[in-house]
Amino acid sequence: MKKTCFVAAVVVLLVQSQAFSQSHEVPKYEVAAEFTTFERDNDYSGQRTEPGFGGRFTYNINRIFSVEGAGYFFPKRCFDCVNPGRVTEVLGGVKVGKRFENWGIFAKVRPGVVSFSQGDFNISATGAGGAFPFQFENIRVNAFATDVGGVLEFYPSKRIVTRIDAGDTIMHFGRSVRNRLDFNPVTQEFFLFPFARPSRTTHHFQFVTSVGFRF
Repeated sequence: MKKTCFVAAVVVLLVQSQAFSQSHEVPKYEVAAEFTTFERDNDYSGQRTEPGFGGRFTYNINRIFSVEGAGYFFPKRCFDCVNPGRVTEVLGGVKVGKRFENWGIFAKVRPGVVSFSQGDFNISATGAGGAFPFQFENIRVNAFATDVGGVLEFYPSKRIVTRIDAGDTIMHFGRSVRNRLDFNPVTQEFFLFPFARPSRTTHHFQFVTSVGFRF
């Protein structure tokens, strides 16, 4: 009788332990719709805030470590920005932090690419004759980027996650060579003069809010 009671007690404890462990397991996958704002360099006013939208996918390795990827699109076309056009951003990296019962706090590092649809312009020769045998062309500019910042999450239920991100999107632009149009007063002709733009690194504050589903 005593042996039977002991076995029954062990079984109950194991079942309760398993149930407790399962109740504290983190769902492995997250998909979320996100709204973001991005501080963008402007030629005249210094910076302007651009709204955008996108999505995120997260894989939770455990309660501490996660890997994730995100993409954002900023539909407003800027004409007087340092890098004109519309902005597309793709990032992927890690999130590390601490989860509590109803909320969590994390640090994130997500390298990726930021692309400007009309980020620069160049002048090239058309190869045809005429008084002005040149053409102006817009060039897409891609910059290596790293999103570094903090994340605050709230868990209204086991399946729902709301999230706030704030951080610095660091962009590195490589060296480029462009043509400049000059005029020769002797020959009375225009000609192209190549010049180099040095590489540069810029910093941009980015804010993200999202609502996601965990499964």
